[in-house]
Amino acid sequence: MFKQHMAEKRALKVIAGINNFNFENVKNVVMAAEKAGASMVDICADKQIFDMAREFTNLPLIVSSINPMDLFNAFQWGADAIELGNFEAFDRSFSAQEVLNLVQETLNLLGENKIFFSVTIPGNLEIAEQIKLAMQLEEMGIDLIQTEGSKNSMSEGALGLLEAAQMTLAHTIEISRNVNIPVMSASGLTTTTAGMAFAAGASAIGVGSCINKLGSYLEMTAMISNFVEILNKQSHRSEMFV
Repeated sequence: MFKQHMAEKRALKVIAGINNFNFENVKNVVMAAEKAGASMVDICADKQIFDMAREFTNLPLIVSSINPMDLFNAFQWGADAIELGNFEAFDRSFSAQEVLNLVQETLNLLGENKIFFSVTIPGNLEIAEQIKLAMQLEEMGIDLIQTEGSKNSMSEGALGLLEAAQMTLAHTIEISRNVNIPVMSASGLTTTTAGMAFAAGASAIGVGSCINKLGSYLEMTAMISNFVEILNKQSHRSEMFV
């Protein structure tokens, strides 16, 4: 499903959170994503949460971590995909070389085993570094690049979201021009800015904080449904001009 939606440029990954180990919150996010028709759910590297998510959704599950052994364990659990990142959830910056080392370590653990592998490009890197890293990741056989904003000089509240969205969209434009693998935009995207990601060259978007911070399953379902509706309309408009 996720690959099909990427090809149609309407893929929506709902992010529970790389550091979100709140069982009930993740359960609500997972059930809301299933109900609203998202393309994939992104969860932390926790076996109990993974098993719960498998119970409550048939959507593809992608497990995120910055620890290669966590990602290998997720493969063994039966995850549909793994993701190195996102990095903006942590209090320190990551260099391009650190990302390459972590990716290589994960690939070494996987050996001959194959799984859909997404990697986030740290938003703190200069754009030239991001492009170079994306090209190196493509050469390593990575399936999907995820862009993010930068925590540097971010404002609070709605303005901060807009700034993050602007940065991840700018990164998406530059990276998608230089690689042939799909690119996903994430960081600060809202129902207002989501459609812009596909115009910027994205094949998918990832949304998290605007969903997992909501107080109830019903609110989460309504928000995800809004995103799905927007992306479906966006995809339909694109088809009309092909």
